[in-house]
Amino acid sequence: MDAPVQEVIKQHLIDPEICIRCNTCEETCPVDAVTHDGNNYVVDAGICNHCMDCISPCPTGSIDNWRVVTRPYSLQEQFSWSELPTQEDVAVNAGGAAAIDALEDDVSRLLEEARKGLGGKPVAPHSAGKPTVNLYSRGKPATATVTGNFRLTDAASDSDIRHIILDFGNQPFPVLEGQSIGIVVPGVDAGGNAHHPRLYSVASSRDGEKRNANNLALTVKRVDGGLCSNYLCDLPRGAKIQVTGPFGATFLMPDDPAANIIMICTGTGSAPFRGFTERRRRAMPDAAGRLLLFFGARRPEELPYFGPLQKVPEKLLGKFFCYSRVPNEPRVYVQDRIRSEAGEIAKLLADSNTHVYICGLRGMESGVDEAFADACRAASLDWSALKPAMRESGRYHVETY
Repeated sequence: MDAPVQEVIKQHLIDPEICIRCNTCEETCPVDAVTHDGNNYVVDAGICNHCMDCISPCPTGSIDNWRVVTRPYSLQEQFSWSELPTQEDVAVNAGGAAAIDALEDDVSRLLEEARKGLGGKPVAPHSAGKPTVNLYSRGKPATATVTGNFRLTDAASDSDIRHIILDFGNQPFPVLEGQSIGIVVPGVDAGGNAHHPRLYSVASSRDGEKRNANNLALTVKRVDGGLCSNYLCDLPRGAKIQVTGPFGATFLMPDDPAANIIMICTGTGSAPFRGFTERRRRAMPDAAGRLLLFFGARRPEELPYFGPLQKVPEKLLGKFFCYSRVPNEPRVYVQDRIRSEAGEIAKLLADSNTHVYICGLRGMESGVDEAFADACRAASLDWSALKPAMRESGRYHVETY
């Protein structure tokens, strides 16, 4: 019989090890949830409304800490801390998560849906940077300016996939590779309610489209009848849009030059892997770890970033393109190329420095899983045991739709 699911809350906490006691958070908090005793600055869980007004002014980032708890830490407990407690191992309901990916329930549901194929609790890589999440909400979104919007796929293709660049000007919007943002479409739905935000993976590295630019890129496919995709794909340069986030605290790139990273994607699932590749190229060009990309599309003309990918040297990124609808050629899917590279794949999976990321259409999950099992079987490895071990150590990640 399953254990009963516990009701949980997401409690806002301040890290006493990093906090410099500058009083900025207490001055900023509009509901007086932040207080101090001369030792620690703390947040009253009974008052805090998660408005996030205190996050941006904090000069150290000590204010941006969260724990999923079944009983809120009291003020007296927080006053006594010299360091933050570790995350409790709690059973969570549909609205909770051991890692704080998003505070807004609709965004949490979207992320949980995308990670169904993971088969367990997502865990961030140990070497990943600490992400900022929930800096901007639907009630208080950031405003970005569209500074680029161009088509990635061939003009003759019926697949319109675009690279859209959003500039945040003087507003802070820190992201890590693998995080998502929310786009808020203006107006209301047929019921008169504001539209729900849609999530898009960030396609650029943490330092922007070019070094130290306060911008980021999205990879957006126009969908017939799609409210948000058509809104984004039709935006001209100079247009202003509302953005929430960033979101996601586990589908993050390991910040370790020794890490081998196997990336498997279809279509716009390539977005986070563009960010991964740019991060490795800029920050760790001589990294010992391997980057491998298995990229599926119907035809080359429909594969986003096809041209730029040709120019990425094999030393930095091993590329395996898989086309399923090229006339007079056999259909090749990502799982087929994984099998054709089974020797190297098995060797990498046996290495504790290897991480696997799957992003794109959900339909590829079972095929990829079977291909990994075949590669392991040929090398006398047990994929059924290795996969959960990788997931629990933050080395196996899935975001599909």
